[in-house]
Amino acid sequence: MRPDPRDAGYLLDMLEAGRKIQRYLEGKTYSDYQGDELLRDGVERNLEIMGEAARRISEPLKQAHPEIPWRKMIAQRNVIVHEYDDLFPLEIWEVGTLRIPELLILIERLLPALPEKVEE
Repeated sequence: MRPDPRDAGYLLDMLEAGRKIQRYLEGKTYSDYQGDELLRDGVERNLEIMGEAARRISEPLKQAHPEIPWRKMIAQRNVIVHEYDDLFPLEIWEVGTLRIPELLILIERLLPALPEKVEE
């Protein structure tokens, strides 16, 4: 099932947020992550965006693609937003370094091909 334009927009939001997380964490160690408040905030914010976009995806698309952990992404967003004082940095680190790369591959497969940028 190919996404409708609204779902495609949410998928693109998820893809962009996930790519930011990858860029932020590239070359970093867990120790770097733990010691850098700004880095942690950036990763958490983009996980929020991914979870909110996942929440907005239509039910038919979610059901057609159970390989994507929609509920887990939404739950992670809810924990970050509502239970921010209970976050475990190691769990967020593992999501960012282990789960995000796998997830982006799945999301990319759902997105329709974007037109090539035309040079003027």
